[in-house]
Amino acid sequence: MTKDQLALQSANTVDAEEVVRLTQQLVQIESYYPGPGEAPVVAFLKNYLDRHGFKTTVQDVAPGRPNLIADLGSGVGGLILEGHTDVVHHGSLDQWRIPPYEARIVEGKLYGRGSCDMKGGLAAAIVAAQAVKKVLGEPSKTLRLCIPCDEEGLMIGIKAFVKAGYAEGFAGAIICEPEENQVCLWQKGAMRVWVRFQGKMAHGAMPYAGANPVPSASSFVVALGKLQAELQAQSQHQYLGLPWVTPTVFEASAGEGQFNLIPDKVRVGLDIRTNPGQDHRALEGRLREVLGASLDQGLSAELEVFEDRPATETSRAAKVVAATEGALSLLELPIQYGGVPGATDGTFLSAWAGLPIVTIGPGGKTIPHQANEFIEVDELVASARLYAAASVLMLSDNTL
Repeated sequence: MTKDQLALQSANTVDAEEVVRLTQQLVQIESYYPGPGEAPVVAFLKNYLDRHGFKTTVQDVAPGRPNLIADLGSGVGGLILEGHTDVVHHGSLDQWRIPPYEARIVEGKLYGRGSCDMKGGLAAAIVAAQAVKKVLGEPSKTLRLCIPCDEEGLMIGIKAFVKAGYAEGFAGAIICEPEENQVCLWQKGAMRVWVRFQGKMAHGAMPYAGANPVPSASSFVVALGKLQAELQAQSQHQYLGLPWVTPTVFEASAGEGQFNLIPDKVRVGLDIRTNPGQDHRALEGRLREVLGASLDQGLSAELEVFEDRPATETSRAAKVVAATEGALSLLELPIQYGGVPGATDGTFLSAWAGLPIVTIGPGGKTIPHQANEFIEVDELVASARLYAAASVLMLSDNTL
């Protein structure tokens, strides 16, 4: 058989019913954090993958927060399929028409927390790997399932995976996030920033006796609008749109009910999203300039970038891109390019491990984190077939 024929055979070997069943089983296991965490999902999947003949490794990242790694075959130049196990909290239950962990299917849609982001994509990758195993047996290049914790937080799972060397020796990675099965070669960078203002308490009737940090913090937030406009004038990406500087936290109080007391502290949180080519160090410098210009006399402030995720861009010449596009063509699915509006675990596979990445998976881009989250069953199955075909194209260099 040719490589293309093997890829098609692998796609056609995908068990559609198993993709749906596994997605339902994963959704039914609560894995938000803080809370149950990811350990119950990892325990379930380790047993599942062991039974299907994969070589599994559990990497303990933090208490109750493990990564799971499962391999098929061995050898360098292979492929990583990546999908995280954590989900965001379900929020208010009265907002859900269908209970968030029931995983009920209604009119071709599978509902539940994590169905779209991203237990559906994870299940599709796992069942795709089973199909590859049935077609290729033990390939001469490793197909690795990377199943980390904490993608929704500070991404400690993928960071630990990369630091431990588990990303070494691979030719690329497919990130199975919900991107409407678009070929996403670009994703935004992110900076998470705390700005802490320090003043001096005083009676509200005698503000001159203290130093009120609230006006300076407010001026700083307002000035960020001008900085955002400056950044947007410099960069508008075809697939990612505009960069954003978004204040998300403003904390200022001397205590509950203390309306007549000037607080001595204000904390402002920023969520900054950047496009490829925008220098985060230069941006940090501009933030510090804006902060300095906002400070009134008697105040001090400190700025901390506590999370820094660079934007990523994958060359269309990368082998993983060719394999993804080739799989779509073989399956007669459209090749549509897109961009990832947020950061993913792929950020660190790209920036830290140097791997070419393609982010592509089932589910609507705007569906994650909402009540009544769902995934289209047909799209879910199509993704599993896509992953199977792309994996074979990556792992098989020669005809048989």
